[in-house]
Amino acid sequence: MNPNTNTAALKRLARIEGQVRGVAKMIEDDRYCIDVVRQIQAIKSALTSLEGLVLNDHLDSCVETALKSDDIEQRREKVQELVAVLGGRKK
Repeated sequence: MNPNTNTAALKRLARIEGQVRGVAKMIEDDRYCIDVVRQIQAIKSALTSLEGLVLNDHLDSCVETALKSDDIEQRREKVQELVAVLGGRKK
């Protein structure tokens, strides 16, 4: 993973971790359900954003390298990985 992506991903994960702990505290404090749900939605959004960051890094590095390679099997493998992840199918 690109060092800049690594740093950004770790920062986002720390923030997400804090959000999750916050939701746990909200539940312990018996906070209003809709407020809890809103925080859960924020966590899901943050995870989706993190997923995009990591996926873009993968496309810019691993996949691009494979596509420029003369190794047809490596190209197939990277495309199959993407299809499996994006399509929700098992590799």
